[in-house]
Amino acid sequence: MSNQPLIILDRDGVINEDSDAYVKSVDEWIPIPGSIEAIGRLSRAGYRIAIATNQSGIGRGYYDVATLQAMHDKMLHLVHQAGGHIDAITYCPHITEDGCDCRKPLPGLLRQIQEQLDTPVKGAYMVGDSIRDLEAGQAMGCRLALVLTGKGEKSRQKLPESGLHDVSIHANLSQFVDHLLEAEPARS
Repeated sequence: MSNQPLIILDRDGVINEDSDAYVKSVDEWIPIPGSIEAIGRLSRAGYRIAIATNQSGIGRGYYDVATLQAMHDKMLHLVHQAGGHIDAITYCPHITEDGCDCRKPLPGLLRQIQEQLDTPVKGAYMVGDSIRDLEAGQAMGCRLALVLTGKGEKSRQKLPESGLHDVSIHANLSQFVDHLLEAEPARS
Protein backbone atom coordinates (compact mmCIF):
# COMPACT_ATOMS: atom_id res chain seq x y z
CA MET A 1 0.00 0.00 0.00
CA SER A 2 1.37 3.41 -1.02
CA ASN A 3 1.36 6.38 1.30
CA GLN A 4 1.33 8.77 -1.66
CA PRO A 5 -1.83 10.89 -1.67
CA LEU A 6 -4.39 10.05 -4.35
CA ILE A 7 -6.28 12.33 -6.73
CA ILE A 8 -9.23 10.84 -8.66
CA LEU A 9 -10.22 12.61 -11.86
CA ASP A 10 -13.23 12.34 -14.10
CA ARG A 11 -12.13 12.34 -17.74
CA ASP A 12 -14.56 14.05 -20.15
CA GLY A 13 -15.01 17.70 -19.22
CA VAL A 14 -12.10 17.63 -16.74
CA ILE A 15 -9.08 16.39 -18.72
CA ASN A 16 -10.48 16.59 -22.25
CA GLU A 17 -13.23 18.49 -24.01
CA ASP A 18 -16.65 16.90 -23.52
CA SER A 19 -19.32 16.47 -26.17
CA ASP A 20 -23.06 15.89 -25.87
CA ALA A 21 -22.58 13.67 -28.95
CA TYR A 22 -19.92 11.65 -27.03
CA VAL A 23 -16.17 11.59 -27.57
CA LYS A 24 -16.07 8.69 -30.04
CA SER A 25 -12.57 8.68 -31.55
CA VAL A 26 -8.95 9.52 -30.88
CA ASP A 27 -9.31 12.62 -33.07
CA GLU A 28 -12.27 13.80 -30.97
CA TRP A 29 -10.26 13.36 -27.75
CA ILE A 30 -8.92 16.92 -27.32
CA PRO A 31 -7.24 17.96 -24.06
CA ILE A 32 -8.57 21.01 -22.24
CA PRO A 33 -5.76 23.60 -22.28
CA GLY A 34 -3.51 23.12 -19.24
CA SER A 35 -5.05 19.84 -18.08
CA ILE A 36 -2.26 17.53 -19.23
CA GLU A 37 0.38 19.80 -17.69
CA ALA A 38 -1.65 19.92 -14.47
CA ILE A 39 -1.54 16.11 -14.21
CA GLY A 40 2.21 16.25 -14.79
CA ARG A 41 2.57 18.76 -11.96
CA LEU A 42 0.54 16.54 -9.61
CA SER A 43 2.72 13.53 -10.43
CA ARG A 44 5.94 15.46 -9.89
CA ALA A 45 4.59 16.70 -6.54
CA GLY A 46 4.16 13.10 -5.35
CA TYR A 47 0.46 12.49 -6.00
CA ARG A 48 -0.93 9.29 -7.50
CA ILE A 49 -3.51 9.90 -10.23
CA ALA A 50 -6.51 7.72 -11.01
CA ILE A 51 -9.31 8.26 -13.52
CA ALA A 52 -12.92 7.18 -13.07
CA THR A 53 -14.98 7.75 -16.20
CA ASN A 54 -18.45 6.80 -17.39
CA GLN A 55 -18.20 5.61 -21.00
CA SER A 56 -21.76 4.66 -21.93
CA GLY A 57 -20.90 5.31 -25.57
CA ILE A 58 -19.59 1.74 -25.55
CA GLY A 59 -22.92 0.38 -24.31
CA ARG A 60 -24.73 2.53 -26.86
CA GLY A 61 -22.57 1.15 -29.70
CA TYR A 62 -20.95 4.51 -30.61
CA TYR A 63 -17.40 3.15 -30.18
CA ASP A 64 -15.72 0.00 -28.89
CA VAL A 65 -13.26 -0.83 -26.11
CA ALA A 66 -10.33 -0.75 -28.58
CA THR A 67 -11.22 2.85 -29.51
CA LEU A 68 -11.50 3.77 -25.84
CA GLN A 69 -8.07 2.22 -25.24
CA ALA A 70 -6.64 4.24 -28.14
CA MET A 71 -8.02 7.43 -26.55
CA HIS A 72 -6.48 6.44 -23.23
CA ASP A 73 -3.16 5.61 -24.92
CA LYS A 74 -3.14 9.14 -26.39
CA MET A 75 -3.88 10.60 -22.95
CA LEU A 76 -1.20 8.48 -21.24
CA HIS A 77 1.37 9.47 -23.87
CA LEU A 78 0.63 13.19 -23.47
CA VAL A 79 0.73 12.93 -19.67
CA HIS A 80 4.05 11.08 -19.86
CA GLN A 81 5.45 13.80 -22.15
CA ALA A 82 4.39 16.34 -19.49
CA GLY A 83 6.34 14.45 -16.82
CA GLY A 84 3.32 12.76 -15.32
CA HIS A 85 1.93 9.31 -14.71
CA ILE A 86 -1.60 7.94 -14.40
CA ASP A 87 -1.70 5.04 -11.95
CA ALA A 88 -5.15 3.64 -12.76
CA ILE A 89 -7.97 4.14 -15.24
CA THR A 90 -11.39 2.70 -14.49
CA TYR A 91 -14.38 3.07 -16.77
CA CYS A 92 -18.03 2.08 -16.87
CA PRO A 93 -19.13 0.91 -20.34
CA HIS A 94 -22.76 0.50 -19.27
CA ILE A 95 -25.92 2.45 -19.91
CA THR A 96 -28.17 3.36 -16.99
CA GLU A 97 -30.64 0.56 -17.80
CA ASP A 98 -27.92 -2.07 -17.32
CA GLY A 99 -28.22 -1.66 -13.54
CA CYS A 100 -24.48 -1.93 -12.90
CA ASP A 101 -22.76 -0.74 -9.72
CA CYS A 102 -20.00 1.16 -11.52
CA ARG A 103 -21.87 3.94 -13.33
CA LYS A 104 -21.38 7.19 -11.44
CA PRO A 105 -23.06 8.45 -9.25
CA LEU A 106 -22.64 4.91 -7.86
CA PRO A 107 -19.19 4.44 -6.33
CA GLY A 108 -18.15 1.19 -8.06
CA LEU A 109 -15.38 2.81 -10.14
CA LEU A 110 -13.87 4.30 -7.00
CA ARG A 111 -13.99 0.90 -5.31
CA GLN A 112 -12.14 -0.53 -8.33
CA ILE A 113 -9.47 2.17 -7.95
CA GLN A 114 -9.17 1.37 -4.26
CA GLU A 115 -8.64 -2.32 -5.05
CA GLN A 116 -6.28 -1.80 -8.01
CA LEU A 117 -4.03 0.62 -6.12
CA ASP A 118 -4.42 -1.02 -2.71
CA THR A 119 -5.04 2.47 -1.34
CA PRO A 120 -8.10 3.79 0.46
CA VAL A 121 -9.94 6.44 -1.52
CA LYS A 122 -11.41 8.00 1.61
CA GLY A 123 -9.86 11.45 1.95
CA ALA A 124 -8.63 11.50 -1.66
CA TYR A 125 -9.86 14.30 -3.90
CA MET A 126 -12.56 13.47 -6.44
CA VAL A 127 -12.37 16.10 -9.19
CA GLY A 128 -15.30 16.24 -11.59
CA ASP A 129 -17.45 18.48 -13.72
CA SER A 130 -20.79 16.88 -12.84
CA ILE A 131 -22.90 16.31 -9.76
CA ARG A 132 -22.73 12.54 -10.31
CA ASP A 133 -18.90 12.62 -10.19
CA LEU A 134 -19.08 14.36 -6.83
CA GLU A 135 -21.85 12.07 -5.53
CA ALA A 136 -19.66 9.03 -6.26
CA GLY A 137 -16.81 10.70 -4.39
CA GLN A 138 -18.98 11.68 -1.43
CA ALA A 139 -20.25 8.09 -1.13
CA MET A 140 -16.63 6.96 -0.65
CA GLY A 141 -15.61 9.74 1.75
CA CYS A 142 -13.60 11.72 -0.80
CA ARG A 143 -12.93 15.44 -0.68
CA LEU A 144 -14.83 17.08 -3.52
CA ALA A 145 -13.68 19.52 -6.20
CA LEU A 146 -15.83 20.82 -9.05
CA VAL A 147 -14.19 22.24 -12.16
CA LEU A 148 -16.21 24.64 -14.31
CA THR A 149 -15.05 23.14 -17.62
CA GLY A 150 -17.29 20.61 -19.40
CA LYS A 151 -20.63 20.47 -17.57
CA GLY A 152 -19.17 22.25 -14.54
CA GLU A 153 -21.01 25.55 -14.90
CA LYS A 154 -24.40 23.77 -15.07
CA SER A 155 -23.36 21.56 -12.16
CA ARG A 156 -22.45 24.58 -10.03
CA GLN A 157 -26.01 25.88 -10.45
CA LYS A 158 -27.34 22.53 -9.14
CA LEU A 159 -25.03 22.37 -6.11
CA PRO A 160 -27.40 24.04 -3.61
CA GLU A 161 -30.08 21.34 -4.01
CA SER A 162 -27.64 18.45 -4.56
CA GLY A 163 -27.02 17.53 -0.92
CA LEU A 164 -23.28 17.78 -1.56
CA HIS A 165 -21.23 19.72 0.95
CA ASP A 166 -17.72 21.15 1.22
CA VAL A 167 -17.21 21.31 -2.54
CA SER A 168 -14.28 23.44 -3.67
CA ILE A 169 -14.88 25.11 -7.03
CA HIS A 170 -12.18 25.85 -9.61
CA ALA A 171 -12.18 27.28 -13.13
CA ASN A 172 -10.38 24.21 -14.50
CA LEU A 173 -8.06 21.35 -13.56
CA SER A 174 -5.01 23.58 -13.75
CA GLN A 175 -6.50 26.02 -11.22
CA PHE A 176 -7.43 23.10 -8.92
CA VAL A 177 -3.81 21.92 -9.03
CA ASP A 178 -2.55 25.46 -8.32
CA HIS A 179 -4.83 25.59 -5.28
CA LEU A 180 -3.92 22.09 -4.07
CA LEU A 181 -0.16 22.50 -4.41
CA GLU A 182 -0.33 25.80 -2.57
CA ALA A 183 -2.42 24.29 0.24
CA GLU A 184 -0.71 20.87 0.32
CA PRO A 185 2.78 21.23 -1.23
CA ALA A 186 4.93 18.45 -2.60
CA ARG A 187 4.77 15.24 -0.63
CA SER A 188 7.09 12.90 -2.47
